Amino acid sequence: MRMSFRWFGAQDDPIPLQHIRQIPGVRDVVGALYDVPVGEAWPEDKIGALKKQVEDAGLALEVIESVNIHDDIKIGLPSRDRYIDNYRETIRRLGAVGISVICYNFMPVFDWLRTELWYELPDGSKTMQYDRSVSEAITPEGLLAQYESETSGLVLPGWEPERLADLRTLFTKYDGVDATVLRENLKYFLEAIIPVCEEVGISMAIHPDDPPHPLFGLPRVVSNRDDLRWILDAVDSPNNGLTLCTGSLGANPDNSVVDIVREFAGEGRVPFAHIRNIRWQDEGRFYESAHLSSEGSLDLYDIVKTFHDAGFDGFIRPDHGRMIWGETGRPGYGLYDRALGASYLQGLWEAVSKGR
Repeated sequence: MRMSFRWFGAQDDPIPLQHIRQIPGVRDVVGALYDVPVGEAWPEDKIGALKKQVEDAGLALEVIESVNIHDDIKIGLPSRDRYIDNYRETIRRLGAVGISVICYNFMPVFDWLRTELWYELPDGSKTMQYDRSVSEAITPEGLLAQYESETSGLVLPGWEPERLADLRTLFTKYDGVDATVLRENLKYFLEAIIPVCEEVGISMAIHPDDPPHPLFGLPRVVSNRDDLRWILDAVDSPNNGLTLCTGSLGANPDNSVVDIVREFAGEGRVPFAHIRNIRWQDEGRFYESAHLSSEGSLDLYDIVKTFHDAGFDGFIRPDHGRMIWGETGRPGYGLYDRALGASYLQGLWEAVSKGR
């Protein structure tokens, strides 16, 4: 197991690499290029500069999160082949500098979503919360009206601004794209890129839907065990894998995270894991808790033990921490609580390894 830490780059992340280097046991950074338009091939010089920056700080860069996928690929438009060609070129360029894992998602239009970014807990810490009743009360037309209003100030996490600027057109393009169509377009994408991954030694690791249900009338197809099974079987290659995110899957109480870890990590199809905890409040409502099992609704000891017993030897990173000790910055991605999470997860791994 290799403990890693997500970093958003010197321009956008207030956390310096030198501070990440001081977290015990963390030697790997999970990074990306955020200034390349979605669908374009990543420039070799920018990839090299990112890798050098990380290595100069005494850390390693082997995991990229994310190389985002153009909506034309998800919709299945004729233009998708051009964007897939660019994606294959990005894979080749990343493989050339030693990248071994690419985390990505196949969520239409929106990435992960929360309805409250600064939910205050009784101890005064701030965290992110999701309330399904709030998101379901927003119709696609209502969402468009809010976004297009000059005074709405609508901002939610997980949305890429360059795509939101054309939100109405995107919704129109997705008209007729149901779960079956989206799933087949994912298979088309994987059939095109996995042979390149096999050539250069990169594992694709799809991230589950977050939250794991349709949003604003748009389908989602990476939400449960059966979805994951379908994806791995659709292109049966060791380079077609999963980013097993405990919080995303655990947001649906019908998902047994331990069983999912046992099945897919046991098959060697999980090169990357996001381990975080959530606390269910009531039906459809949860918040991101501290990583400790006693703080959330997921038993992270059982989850970590299952990873260990399955022979997992990939990358793990703590995920979506609280904002504590007066820290400000990107919601869910502060330094302090994620550093505590990294230490806690390593403590669990050590205890399991020693049979404690």
